[in-house]
Amino acid sequence: NILQVPGVGAVAIGGGSHPAVRLDLNPAVLDRQGIPTEQVRTAITSTNVNRPKGFIESGDRRWQIGANDQAKVAREYRPIVVAYRNGAAVRLDDVSEVVDSVQDVRNAGLSNGKPAVLIIVTRQPDANIIETVDHIKALLPHLRASIPAAIDINVVMDRTLTIRASLHEVERTLLISVALVIMVVFVFLRRASATLIPAVAVPVSLIGTFGVMYLLGFSLDNLSLMALTVATGFVVDDAVVVLENVTRHLEAGVPPREAALRGSREVGFTVLSMSLSLIAVFIPILLMGGIMGRLFREFAVTLSVAILISLVIALTTTPMMCAHVLKASSPDPQAPGRFRKLSAMAARLFDSTLDAYRRSLGWAMGHGRVMMLVLLGTVLLNGYLYVVVPKTFFPQQDTGRVFGNIQGDQAISFLAMRDKLKEFMQIVEADPAVDSVVGFTNSGRSNSARMFLSLKPKSQRKESADQVIARLRKKTAHVAGATLYLQSAQDVGLGGRAGNAQFQYTLQADDLDELRAWEPKVRQAMSRIPELTDVNTDAQDRGASSYLVIDRDAASRLGVTMASIDTTLNNLFGQR
Repeated sequence: NILQVPGVGAVAIGGGSHPAVRLDLNPAVLDRQGIPTEQVRTAITSTNVNRPKGFIESGDRRWQIGANDQAKVAREYRPIVVAYRNGAAVRLDDVSEVVDSVQDVRNAGLSNGKPAVLIIVTRQPDANIIETVDHIKALLPHLRASIPAAIDINVVMDRTLTIRASLHEVERTLLISVALVIMVVFVFLRRASATLIPAVAVPVSLIGTFGVMYLLGFSLDNLSLMALTVATGFVVDDAVVVLENVTRHLEAGVPPREAALRGSREVGFTVLSMSLSLIAVFIPILLMGGIMGRLFREFAVTLSVAILISLVIALTTTPMMCAHVLKASSPDPQAPGRFRKLSAMAARLFDSTLDAYRRSLGWAMGHGRVMMLVLLGTVLLNGYLYVVVPKTFFPQQDTGRVFGNIQGDQAISFLAMRDKLKEFMQIVEADPAVDSVVGFTNSGRSNSARMFLSLKPKSQRKESADQVIARLRKKTAHVAGATLYLQSAQDVGLGGRAGNAQFQYTLQADDLDELRAWEPKVRQAMSRIPELTDVNTDAQDRGASSYLVIDRDAASRLGVTMASIDTTLNNLFGQR
């Protein structure tokens, strides 16, 4: 059901397996009866098929033929005849224990100390993650209704929480930016009617940008909303330039329509060159390659489109509104009007600011040497700050989500690894900053397991996610035979592959022996760097193994092929 949800790309199961019928063969009985394991497998395969069986027609009726040729549960497998010995049938139940079970028994999953099966959902590359998660959550009531009441379905980790919070903050910032732009225009123009024009130009420019974003396939994400937030200061510039010039003609007594035509004609080229120069600033971002170019291309395109649309509005809508909304009047701020008192306050604020600026400008012009020293000090301070300010590709986020990988000894058994998982989860769950923790063993590798931690909200914990990880690292260091590697989940993950660390270093060589010789040396050298922790390797070449040397001549004399030997070993020691 989850795979059919729009936007879902893959669903992985952790700590569980598909239902199956398992056979626990009895080698002693098979040896006594002289039945090879491959004969048992062949008997099961040949008596459990699903092939077309045809149909029967008689007169005007037609019957589709079906049969009980498929065994689905253990009781249907037990009577299968494996061989005949001394005239009697040897059945599957005689040489093995047949039970209803799962495909892979080497799986274990826990959620807050209780047995659990984890369903890990991955979205499609081009899908909207918020829409995908909303669709899955809408499906949960139907899933709960279709399973036994003793089973609970809970969402233990939702990667969209931080994305939703970021979008909410950017949306609020966008609204504040629009409000501040309109307020500043009102403070300086001191007219409610004049303020209405940029108050229309800003949202219309942003809404027009939404249309272009839709045609380009962009979504409202952090980068596009950031571009719109930055654009609020740009899209109003063109309208304000036209508005101020039209207002100047109105104050000179020119009729509104003539003032609108004359004012827009005089500053048209200025507005055009100003907008194109702003767009030219973002052209290098459009031409950037690599990961940074792919990330910020949407930002640059959205911002450029918003500026172009504001240019069109400034040369069309703004003059039209000036001709119909503005009236020829005196610039006296005390003129009667609906906002007379507020306009008077804005005028006094403007005059006092202008006086302060005039005095500071006069002092600066009279102390040229001092101002040059201030400029030089500012340049040197910027150079110093550039050196000392920490630098990184992307800032480390505290999303409240932590991933963990448990790496056990390469010869550790599944049962021992399951105990290590329980021990680590008990330690992590006891931490005051942890809200919930789930984990499961890796069915592909018996010496590894995975964990997912959900931290409490930031308002309920004092430490950051990295500080919590550092504290848990000390608590789990005493567990022998396995190591827990934790890393804070990031909204943007770039490059590499799934591993035990945030950063990855790939070591390659033409000779395998040389690679194995140098890998420990490089790892030990990196471990001595104080800025690095949890240095580990994904090389798995030190595990215990049993190697069989087959006497080919003896096997040939006995009529035993290498294929039958491998098949027998797989039947007995694998989960075939």
